[in-house]
Amino acid sequence: MEDLLKGRDIGQMSDAELRVLCSDVRREIIEVVSRVGGHLAPSLGAVEITVALHSVFHGAADKFIFDVGHQAYAHKLLTGRRDIFQTLRQRGGASGYLRRDESTRDHFGAGHASTAISAALGIAAARDLQHEDYVVAAVVGDGALTGGLAYEGLNNAGQLGADMIIVLNDNSMSISPNVGAVSTYLTRIRTTPAVRRFKHDVEYALRSIPVVGKGAAEAAERMKDSVKHLFVPGQIFEELGVRYLGPIDGHDVATLRSVLRRAKEMGGPVLIHAVTEKGHGYEPAAKDANKWHSTAPFEVETGLGKASKKSGTSWSDAFGAIAADLGTQDPRVVAVTAAMADGTGLRHFRDAHPERFFDVGIAEAHAVTFAAGLATQGMRPLCAIYSTFLQRAYDQLIHDVGIQRLPVVFCLDRAGLVGEDGATHQGLYDMAYLRAIPGYTVAAPRDEQELEAMLRLALTLDGPFAVRYPRGNCPGVDRQPKEIRQGEGEWLRAGSHGVLLAVGTMVQVALDAAQILDAHGISVAVADARFIKPLDAQMVRRASEFPLVATLEEGTEEGGFGDAVLRELATDGYRGRYVRFAVPDRYIEHMTRGEQLEECGLTAPQVAQQLQLRIDATQDAS
Repeated sequence: MEDLLKGRDIGQMSDAELRVLCSDVRREIIEVVSRVGGHLAPSLGAVEITVALHSVFHGAADKFIFDVGHQAYAHKLLTGRRDIFQTLRQRGGASGYLRRDESTRDHFGAGHASTAISAALGIAAARDLQHEDYVVAAVVGDGALTGGLAYEGLNNAGQLGADMIIVLNDNSMSISPNVGAVSTYLTRIRTTPAVRRFKHDVEYALRSIPVVGKGAAEAAERMKDSVKHLFVPGQIFEELGVRYLGPIDGHDVATLRSVLRRAKEMGGPVLIHAVTEKGHGYEPAAKDANKWHSTAPFEVETGLGKASKKSGTSWSDAFGAIAADLGTQDPRVVAVTAAMADGTGLRHFRDAHPERFFDVGIAEAHAVTFAAGLATQGMRPLCAIYSTFLQRAYDQLIHDVGIQRLPVVFCLDRAGLVGEDGATHQGLYDMAYLRAIPGYTVAAPRDEQELEAMLRLALTLDGPFAVRYPRGNCPGVDRQPKEIRQGEGEWLRAGSHGVLLAVGTMVQVALDAAQILDAHGISVAVADARFIKPLDAQMVRRASEFPLVATLEEGTEEGGFGDAVLRELATDGYRGRYVRFAVPDRYIEHMTRGEQLEECGLTAPQVAQQLQLRIDATQDAS
């Protein structure tokens, strides 16, 4: 920070000096992300907003809340974290998001969208109750305004009238380009010169209208309201009780400073509409903000990615290709996603069947209920949402889909450990939270062939179906037709000393562990359970004949696949030894996915070692 600020108090810097600081901060972000990867385009677009906030207000006392921390890299650099910023998203290093336990200047943790307004309002309310005096400012991306929580916060802010500033960082993007009526509304404000030009003229003219008599006064007020709705930008926010300022150039630090000071003087909730460019200051990112939203290491000069050992087809792309084929074969199939068309692989479906593709924005709860509505009319929705985001719609999973037994197919991408995104994005809880809902089928494929078979099975059933698959590459197999039955697993390997029951990614780990044990004279059977719910009861009964049963899952140990097997074993009176391999009951921090698997004891050598210890102990005891 000292190098960036050159020993100066940011609040005492001139506008010209702040412009230089913005360039330095932007250069630092590009340099670090080019080496370690990270969310580049969002943070580049928010540099001037962040610098202006820190220059106008007292960052140590005043509180800035960022909606989704990946637009806050500049904030990290300006709050004494330049050294650890070099370790961004690496094991033991700086988080890619905001963390209250990382810095006292991160006043609210943020990984998922649309939370900043509600959190900032809560902080402002606490400030007033405690008779304290500090500024509360929320930085909100316009993508967050596709989520309902943002409007719940705005509605309550207007009602309470608390002093707070909302900076709307409007770049017309979330991860993909924004969708919906609100995006269209903001675009009209942003791009129509007449609207901006008329704002002050119209308001001045309306104040000048003479009024005579009560009836005339009422008529004049109605006319004023009608005219304002036509010409004054930001009226939707004004109607919610939130003062609107803008639109302004979000990359003009002088204008930002001036408007921030004005907003503080106005009092009450004030929204500043700052128009920005995602990826601003780095041409490749500005040209393709979608691609550069999150990036692996790259060469700064060329924008080309650095050499990577990764190859093959991702689970997301495998799913997307299968979904597009299913849409071709069955006109009832529709696809629904929550602002993640590319991330979930549904671009394949969108390109093949645009009339049956629906991106609802960052609105997971709406996505689930929207899909439920489609299902009531005979459609077969494939609702593709990351595991970590689907948990935001838990009530809808129960109330709108489960109770009505609707045939919605939930396609849970990034299920399991997700690597550098860390605790806020782990897809570890879906097996437990879906297993608890009556009537759901929950499945996990071990490869592309099983993924297709499960999706085809889902389209034949008359109830909700969830299929979970991880981040990373999908094991390559020919997509030959494969038929599976609901709740039926598959035995893959014979053995005598014990049995490994695994699901999803852990099937290959179980097979590899069994091979390691072979070298030690230990023979274990392996079965792919396929289904977390309904569980293959016959498979579990057969497993109970072994002296040792182990379960393997890439999910939380609380309430998941292992718990289901253990309950079934207990019901059958199993008296052998039971071992569960799962993610421990704690939040898993950011590091590579391989490091996370190792930390959780879910690699083949670790599984083999633990099983050998237990089997050897059993043999010694006998």
